[in-house]
Amino acid sequence: METEYNKKNSGQALSSSELERNKINVRAIISCPTCGYIKKFKNHFAREELELMVVAVKVFDWMVCSTCGELLKLDLEFSI
Repeated sequence: METEYNKKNSGQALSSSELERNKINVRAIISCPTCGYIKKFKNHFAREELELMVVAVKVFDWMVCSTCGELLKLDLEFSI
């Protein structure tokens, strides 16, 4: 019996339902607690590319407000 792991590694394309299950949707909300600035971003990552999400979150986590210079608050919403 062929497993999902063997199918992916043998070069066979994944079906659309398998691709949907393999995707992590992320919504980042960046806000300034001092001046009220708010910005929302959406992106999706494949489970195999989780390192890309970690890098993006680390970059967002150290952003400062261009208006007042305060460290921005980062909230993440995941849909797995």
